[in-house]
Amino acid sequence: MGKFNGKVAVVTGGTSGIGLVTAQQFAKEGAHVYITGRRQSELDAAVKLIGDNVTGIQGDVSNLADLDRLYKAVKQEKGHLDILFANAGVGSFLPLDEITEEHYYKTFDVNVKGTIFTVQKALPLFPNNVGSIILTGSMAGSMGMPAFSIYSATKAAIRQLIRNWILDLKGTQIRVNVVSPGTIITPAYDELFGAELDNAMEYAKSTTPLGRVGTSEEIAKAVMFLASNESSYITGTELFVDGGAAQI
Repeated sequence: MGKFNGKVAVVTGGTSGIGLVTAQQFAKEGAHVYITGRRQSELDAAVKLIGDNVTGIQGDVSNLADLDRLYKAVKQEKGHLDILFANAGVGSFLPLDEITEEHYYKTFDVNVKGTIFTVQKALPLFPNNVGSIILTGSMAGSMGMPAFSIYSATKAAIRQLIRNWILDLKGTQIRVNVVSPGTIITPAYDELFGAELDNAMEYAKSTTPLGRVGTSEEIAKAVMFLASNESSYITGTELFVDGGAAQI
């Protein structure tokens, strides 16, 4: 039997990288997983790759109508939700003197607004007020990085949100935690660093106590732990999966 047999999970940003690998693991462990993505072609490819126990819902987490459509499908088809992995996010480099209003809104709308309403609109679906919510943070939320202030600020906001949400949810058994990756090899890094990817990875290795970058599979294992009953007395926590990079 799988660890999550009979459970229903939602993974936003589930078409590549950490989201896709985590969705694969949920499905492998017996959960029916709903994944979201903005581009239909990538969503279709991810659904095909995962195979069984998966439903793809196209949408943008910063669009509240898209979130309503996602949760309407979950309610109609499964009737409830047990696990939410609010993973969708965006980020790009811009130094202080080049930050634009568009850059600010795009990053905050997806990473902060999108996360807030992804969680809020899921709450009525948790049966008997029991469930696990995991948000994707980042070591960038706890460290200074050049030209990364807007993204870093959104991830610092994610950490602060759950400190308050666990008080809002007091009296329920809905747990909310953050998993904060370090440097992880994902397709997003190709877009972020472009031709400088190899140099960036070498720098990350040199500044990480474990001397290497991480994998999406390692983040997925942390999410599995936070989603499972093995973490039943853990809420409001930020779990760094960063090779020690943000701890020094």
